[in-house]
Amino acid sequence: MPRRSASTLAVALTAALALTTLTACGSGGGKQSATDDKSPLEIWVRKPPGSNTEKTHQALAAKFTEQTGIPAHVTALFDDFETKLQQAAAQKKLPDLIVNDTAQLGTLVKQGLVTQVDRAGTKGGDQLIPASWDAAKGADGKYYGVPFSAQSFALFVRKDWREKLGLAQPTNWDELDALATAFTTRDPDGNGKADSYGYVVPGSTKRGYLDWYFSSFLWSAGGDYFAQDGKAPAIADAASVAAAQRLKDQFCTAKSVVPGAATAETTQAHPLFETGKGGIYFTGPYNMARFDKSLGKDKYEVIALPAGPGGKSVSLAEGENAYLMAGSKNPGGQKRYAEFLIGIEGQTLGMAGDTDGNVVRLPVNKGVDLASVRKDERWLVFDRAYREGGRYVPVVKEWTPFRQASAEALNAMVADCGSDPKAVLGKLATTFAAELKKQGAGS
Repeated sequence: MPRRSASTLAVALTAALALTTLTACGSGGGKQSATDDKSPLEIWVRKPPGSNTEKTHQALAAKFTEQTGIPAHVTALFDDFETKLQQAAAQKKLPDLIVNDTAQLGTLVKQGLVTQVDRAGTKGGDQLIPASWDAAKGADGKYYGVPFSAQSFALFVRKDWREKLGLAQPTNWDELDALATAFTTRDPDGNGKADSYGYVVPGSTKRGYLDWYFSSFLWSAGGDYFAQDGKAPAIADAASVAAAQRLKDQFCTAKSVVPGAATAETTQAHPLFETGKGGIYFTGPYNMARFDKSLGKDKYEVIALPAGPGGKSVSLAEGENAYLMAGSKNPGGQKRYAEFLIGIEGQTLGMAGDTDGNVVRLPVNKGVDLASVRKDERWLVFDRAYREGGRYVPVVKEWTPFRQASAEALNAMVADCGSDPKAVLGKLATTFAAELKKQGAGS
């Protein structure tokens, strides 16, 4: 999901200092620092300290050391991860490798903190799902990370409500909207009150949440953000406008969206599903464990988003990359650790079975049989969605301005039922064109 990146003046100055220092001693034009292929590796992961996910990363590091003889130490950080990384850069004490969100790639490249990766020269790289490499590609077409974990999204639907109303699982978008309307108007929880709704939507503008939610529906409808060459907006094209119109209709015509959605982040949206305010939630596999406990596994089902007007079911793809940091004393060890993480053994160990210690949500190695590692068949819904229709956000120098502008435009549109989606997206296209030009990509 969208995460805040460090953006204060102090951080920017720190990044500039780090860039100058690391370029001098790292892998780009200047005096090379001495290397040592047995030097211990410092690995940072964006996980809560003491969590089961940290333990899984520690197990990965231990197995790597057992196989290679190269010591590897894991540090788990969660709060202010990016700020602490900047501080380490300023002190010339960057870790050798970090495992962090795919969304951080643009920022890390811009700050000069990561090294370029040779995709063809990465052992096992040809065994990865081809789309996974898109998460590691910079705006210049070069790779600055190695894919490690992926995730996609699916519909969480109140099965008990659906069955009580005698309705089938939706197979197209009209049936999906009809199910949402039934949940809103036919008292599916049987309490005699008009207090249930169809869609749970994290529609806040904060961190671009509404665009994050909307992207899968945009692509499935046949719409897009940019033209194929990436140099011109496509957000105001007919298919994109049709997707926005459907979103607005859910809010304004059918009124099948949970009230308060326009200001809800995911932290507010999750409880709306598990407490019975809304019955359809498009979200990720990380919520299954939570909802199994709070709601009950028997009360909801996980189904793929039906194919949209564009003819396909497309899911936003996210995940984590292994980033090889600049200035490492052991670049060979960095590369070997990344290659270990993407191998079948590393991927399987990272999946951690059906436990909450998983750091590989969906494997990026196409040779891993998810069903043999996890017995919860619901994971297969997400795995299939990723392999067949997973799509990462567009490759631009900085995606955040686009996501934020889109979220603000869509939010204003659903908040004003007199708005015209075509006009809203037309204005957004103008904003996109200006940002593309600013980033040096406009036509």
